[in-house]
Amino acid sequence: MSVAATGTLPHRPGRPTHLRRDLLFIAVIAVFLWSLVNLGLRLDRLIELPGKLLGIMEAMFLPPDWAYVDVALPEMVVSLQMAWIGTLIGAVLSLPLGFFAAHNVSPRPVSAAIRLLLDGIRAFPEIVLAVVIFVPIAGLGPYAGALAIGIHSVGTLGKLTAEAIESIDSGPVEGVRATGASGLQLQRWAVLPQVLPEVVAFWLYRFEINVRAAAVLGVVGAGGIGSLLAQTLNYGRYSKTGLAIIIVVVATLLVDQISGRLRRRVIDGPGSAGPDAAQEIVDPALVLAEGAPRPIALRPS
Repeated sequence: MSVAATGTLPHRPGRPTHLRRDLLFIAVIAVFLWSLVNLGLRLDRLIELPGKLLGIMEAMFLPPDWAYVDVALPEMVVSLQMAWIGTLIGAVLSLPLGFFAAHNVSPRPVSAAIRLLLDGIRAFPEIVLAVVIFVPIAGLGPYAGALAIGIHSVGTLGKLTAEAIESIDSGPVEGVRATGASGLQLQRWAVLPQVLPEVVAFWLYRFEINVRAAAVLGVVGAGGIGSLLAQTLNYGRYSKTGLAIIIVVVATLLVDQISGRLRRRVIDGPGSAGPDAAQEIVDPALVLAEGAPRPIALRPS
């Protein structure tokens, strides 16, 4: 019925309320103020902070002690070695754990238990693992730092590997299973080829993170450039500290650039195939017969 026929206007909805948004905003402000008071932060110190920071930066970088590069550069190499060994430890241990933690290729009780283990490993930062476990066992030095980085990497890489396995295409899995392949052959020829490029990219990205972690672990006695930073700061040799920081930043940027290029190469491949390029598929019938799939070249007609 029209408005003219009834002589009444349609019902107009009320103005929307913003009570929930306002309460959330008030709660955030209240928590911030409570944290500010609880931490004992003073406004006068916050005002003085920029000036003090500029003074320290001037002492570090205007100019840095360039003669100290002969001492700092070898220590940076030690930190890179720590990160590399820790990444290899994490990669080797996390790959099988990732398979056990994936729900689609592992029994549910096993995957739940392995995921709980990986969560527990990730709960402890590298610095805690180094101070509490590996420094008392292995002593001060890069060995303890490499072990701490490696074990912590297992937790992260294992979770990422499991998630990559859970997102695989089920088509190749069903094809290989139809040949009567065993469970190990199924993982090798149907699952691993799908996830390996992504997993390798995870390893490379983790190496970037471990380079930064290796620099921090040196502060607690794990060796490398971090130990040098701690020593120079404790004795007030800020120009040497500035030079060490410059070396850390340059090395980290170089590792990020190289690792990023390698990740793109692994994920995208050496080159994109054109429309006339041959597409290779796996013949599942040859998996059991020869132990490895044979590529069959299919060209578009």
